[in-house]
Amino acid sequence: MATVPTRHPDRPHRPPAIVGGFAAMLGVTSPDPVQWQQLGEGLLVGDEAMDRLVDWMVTTGARQIRPLFDRAVTHGISSVPEAPEPLREFFAAVEAVPVWVDHEKLVRGAKVMLTGGSDGMYIARDVAMLGGYQFSGFNKTLLRTGALEKGSNQRWAETMQWAMDVLSEDGLSPQGLGYQSTIRVRLIHAFVRRHVAALPDWQADDWGLPINQTDMAATLVGAFIAPSIGSMGMGLLLTPAETDAVAHLVRYVGWLLGVEERWLPHSFRDGVRVLVHTLSALADPDESTRLLAVPMSRDPLSWNYDRLPAVRRRLAYAQHLSVTGTFLGRRAMRALGLPTVIVPWYPALRIPTNLVRSATRLLPGGLDRAATRGAREQDRFMRVLVSAGPTVGAAAARLTHAA
Repeated sequence: MATVPTRHPDRPHRPPAIVGGFAAMLGVTSPDPVQWQQLGEGLLVGDEAMDRLVDWMVTTGARQIRPLFDRAVTHGISSVPEAPEPLREFFAAVEAVPVWVDHEKLVRGAKVMLTGGSDGMYIARDVAMLGGYQFSGFNKTLLRTGALEKGSNQRWAETMQWAMDVLSEDGLSPQGLGYQSTIRVRLIHAFVRRHVAALPDWQADDWGLPINQTDMAATLVGAFIAPSIGSMGMGLLLTPAETDAVAHLVRYVGWLLGVEERWLPHSFRDGVRVLVHTLSALADPDESTRLLAVPMSRDPLSWNYDRLPAVRRRLAYAQHLSVTGTFLGRRAMRALGLPTVIVPWYPALRIPTNLVRSATRLLPGGLDRAATRGAREQDRFMRVLVSAGPTVGAAAARLTHAA
């Protein structure tokens, strides 16, 4: 049996209540022994194609190659006739869209996710990202890439900018906004993996490889499957065809991101399986959990409101804690260092509105209107988060120069 890092638990952890309840409804069970071993082994595996390219970039001269990479991302490898063979080889593979990709499903999946509007973003922020700090294996890498100095608000805004690019109109078409952002995120991952793994205090036997396959799969489904589950928990009703369109989008985004086939969902139920299995294999909370979670929980107290900022910041703080506490439960709130007595007032208020919106979405043109409304809500929320728009790929640019 292959060796696994010591961070891999002896047995699967219990997933958060809402995920566990949803999984039970779908008949999703804990990983079997073979799947459990694969989750542990995945902690040692990176992204071979992009890691190989980054090693070559650093050896050849990353500052000289990066402009060629950026041009290939934006305009296609055919626009870089002088591209060296390693760059040409990588983009030839990425630009060869898999035969299983259904463009109509990608478009529909993006629209379905946009219908969640700001509620979907709240779940992604308050449950997936904030709750993710419970898993100390993630935190080992974050703390070594300046997460505390950068601040959770900026990091979250950059993550959401990537997600919004993915969900933009034709975002996953060749050289679309989502395609470009995903390839740049993949580049960031490879540079971070190379940089952090070489640090003298990185304990590979204990922690595995930074930004490994198991962690990437958990991040992928956490960013797209978890918000859909949470939105349904707040009253947004989705049809089986809509949830499977979301899963199809997640599958292609993961493929572009360098996630291995075994972690790419074939259906929404399969996406829930990947979510449950990866969450069950992530490391326990440690001192880094509260170090990262408490500041993020307080970010709303400094958000950019034009009118009545003091009142609206306090309201936003209570609102987002309500979402976190409702979906994560007391045990997780305690581990995160957050208040454990939380009234689920915000999710309760949203259920009637979302039920009505679910019904109107069934009318002719309803999905398009709901997606447009949701995109507007998300744009407004992004303006509240940061006064200037975040840039996907800034971290990779810094690491490129450092290399």
